[in-house]
Amino acid sequence: MAKNMQPYLKRCATLGISPAVMGISKQTNRRPGPQRRSKKSEYALQLTEKQKVKFIYGVLEKQFHSYYLKAARMKGNTGDELMSLLERRLDNVVFRLGLASTRREARQLVNHGHFTVNGKRVNIPSYLVKLDDVVAVRDKSRSSVKFKKMVEEDKFVAAPKWLEKSKNAPLEGKVVAIPGRDDLDFDVSVNLIVELYSK
Repeated sequence: MAKNMQPYLKRCATLGISPAVMGISKQTNRRPGPQRRSKKSEYALQLTEKQKVKFIYGVLEKQFHSYYLKAARMKGNTGDELMSLLERRLDNVVFRLGLASTRREARQLVNHGHFTVNGKRVNIPSYLVKLDDVVAVRDKSRSSVKFKKMVEEDKFVAAPKWLEKSKNAPLEGKVVAIPGRDDLDFDVSVNLIVELYSK
């Protein structure tokens, strides 16, 4: 399986992403050097937006392109559908529910089979959740040090409005709506990605 091993902070600085979007509280240590004032070409802007989204969700080119093709076949706006598909990935849902500190950690936890969707164990990070799906930490995994500590610390992580965290079960959440572009936790010009692929 191909892995995206790009260094977080360096890529964040290059793509102009806040490390907080990646679940990291550190700031980049880059010293402000002489800035180039050269204007980016249209293609460079489109490519940067695509690279930014790929990096945030930890998706490689082949998979990202297949998401685009799937979004293009859907009835709604291609850009909005693309972002909705990426947001509905199980690893992203786990991160957005606050059950992992980064998407990369969420992917690893899903791979190791720590989560269930509607009571069934799922170990595929790219699994797409649907409306009314319940994502929860597996019963066997709840006794692990990581999840025990999470319950004890009871750190509140605000979930987006399309996800509902269970008040009675802190290691559980439900999909109450299909995510839209307004639900993203970062700025992206999706139209530039669509333009890039539609050439």
